[in-house]
Amino acid sequence: MGTISARVPDDLEDELEAYLEAEQFDRSTAVRKLLAEGLDSWRKERALDLLKAGEVSFARAAEIADVSVWDFAKLAEERDVTWVGGDHLAEDLDEL
Repeated sequence: MGTISARVPDDLEDELEAYLEAEQFDRSTAVRKLLAEGLDSWRKERALDLLKAGEVSFARAAEIADVSVWDFAKLAEERDVTWVGGDHLAEDLDEL
């Protein structure tokens, strides 16, 4: 397991301390959890953006988001991202 060190502004550190107290985590566990959640969110947003831009198929976007195509379909619907298009339609249907 690697080690990451970062300087953070005082206000962010204060929020982290409040999070540590509320969740009763040690600092390392809390930072790992928050980083994992942040990266998970980033993967999903990136996949939605790529899909919306027509740069990837629906199935590929689900892979990037690291979720099933069914879960990604729910996410796309929640975010009002249209994914049925001519460019990737055949590939998407094959993947399903």
